[in-house]
Amino acid sequence: MRAMFKTGCRYWHTLRYLKMTQIVGRVQQRFKRAKLDLSACPEINVLTQHWLQPARQPVRMLGQNTVCFLNETHDITCASDWNHPQWAKLWLYNLHYFDDLSALHAEQRVAWHRAWVQRWVDENAPGRGNGWEPYPSSLRIVNWVKWALAGNALEPAWMHSLAVQTRYLAANLETHLLGNHLFANAKALMFAGVFFKGAEADGWYQVGLNLVNRELREQVLPDGGNFELSTLYHCIFLQDLLDLVNLQRAGGRALADTIEARIAAMLRWLQTMCHPDGAIAFFNDAAFGVAASVPEIFEYGARLSLFADPPAQASPHLTVLPDSGYARVVIGEAVALIDRAAIGPDYLPGHAHADTLSFELSLFGQRVMVNSGTSVYGVGAERLRQRGTAAHTTVVVDGADSSEVWSGFRVARRASIFALESHHANNSIRLSACHDGYQRLAGKPTHGRQWQFTDHALVIDDHISGQGQHQIEVVLPLHPAVQVASVDQNKVALAVSGRQVEVVFDGEGVLHTHKSTYHPEFGLSVENTQLIYRVSGRLPIHVITRMAW
Repeated sequence: MRAMFKTGCRYWHTLRYLKMTQIVGRVQQRFKRAKLDLSACPEINVLTQHWLQPARQPVRMLGQNTVCFLNETHDITCASDWNHPQWAKLWLYNLHYFDDLSALHAEQRVAWHRAWVQRWVDENAPGRGNGWEPYPSSLRIVNWVKWALAGNALEPAWMHSLAVQTRYLAANLETHLLGNHLFANAKALMFAGVFFKGAEADGWYQVGLNLVNRELREQVLPDGGNFELSTLYHCIFLQDLLDLVNLQRAGGRALADTIEARIAAMLRWLQTMCHPDGAIAFFNDAAFGVAASVPEIFEYGARLSLFADPPAQASPHLTVLPDSGYARVVIGEAVALIDRAAIGPDYLPGHAHADTLSFELSLFGQRVMVNSGTSVYGVGAERLRQRGTAAHTTVVVDGADSSEVWSGFRVARRASIFALESHHANNSIRLSACHDGYQRLAGKPTHGRQWQFTDHALVIDDHISGQGQHQIEVVLPLHPAVQVASVDQNKVALAVSGRQVEVVFDGEGVLHTHKSTYHPEFGLSVENTQLIYRVSGRLPIHVITRMAW
């Protein structure tokens, strides 16, 4: 009975945030069966303006029938392989995206691409299999149209298939998910609406445009962040907007008046949330190799005349993204990115991690303290571990997660941030915040954290208030390139780019070093070390972590 009550509470705290449109959409998805329309395709539109080179994706095709997604390679030898029962759903989705059509050096693989498109049409019956689901359909429609706009002629059978795919998508929009999925659906309708002409194509375009205009207002925050608060999905969404501007200019179609201003803000946000190595920090679901690289995205923005280098900032400086909840500190040879954010939109937390009050730190241009990234989706223990608090640079109370992440993409009770403060004076920068994510536990613990930066030091002050006996763990995962040179009681010496960094824990606990894994890409796990300072006792408990370099 207790277990049933606990499960019921978890479902209640998950489902109560859903929008009515999501609930209705889920019912429709279960019972609605969209009909296929195999009638002739509309005529092709002749564009008068030039389509610019978009951001280039990483290479996916290694041979005419050999593809690599998520660091996993397979040969597609027969029709059934498009829906292979032993391959992961996410891998199969990627198989149907056709990202390689606009990937790096794609012009060298045109013969493979033409054979690949023909195989897809021949081997994927309309309305059946993974490839006809709305999300992979959306990405494939866009990629086929981009490929055609780049000068690759589509065969009549391919154009007919493209029209059938678009009609089927238009009848199966992902209103049960919303967010980036629905936006991808809308983008695909707009691309097909420009590629074809006539009343049917105009209808697709208008439906897509209406959705884009509506979703832009919600999905791009005033500070430029994407509302899912994932650095990876920010990149994906930003590429979508750049593609839409490219499409609008090439096709001479109307687009939201504010889209170019939003793109500029998103580019500034992305620049803020990168390490000195030029790549994204890992907050919520994040990994390299899924979206185009950050330099590719900025170059695309520059080709569209939507990005100019920002003015130089004096060091030290503090950048606060108030709507997203993130902050960037640059001081001396340190760059820190700090998470004082919500886990994401209440009704769409699928890409959230329990990483509240985590941070990432680079020293001398090298990542040092890191969140552990993302290498898997789906449902399983490893997905839960990677979303859990113990995989992030923050505090774990009684082995629990600060937000109740569960299943593959669900969250029940969530941490809320309060008492945010930011100060920048002379050569010192201080930030602080508290969260209530652990108040569901006995004694109602509250975690407060302060970061104090000076030229050669960082002091982290963790204060866990509340009542009763608890176990507290301050977890600091290290980047795999960082070596633990020595451990002496509560003091650690780290080797970072040939320099030494000292970390000292001040409290009533014991320091442990723990072997774990870091996940910079999907399908990739790299061994790393976690510093874990463990304290057991009655609240309040106070731990100070001092770093010097």
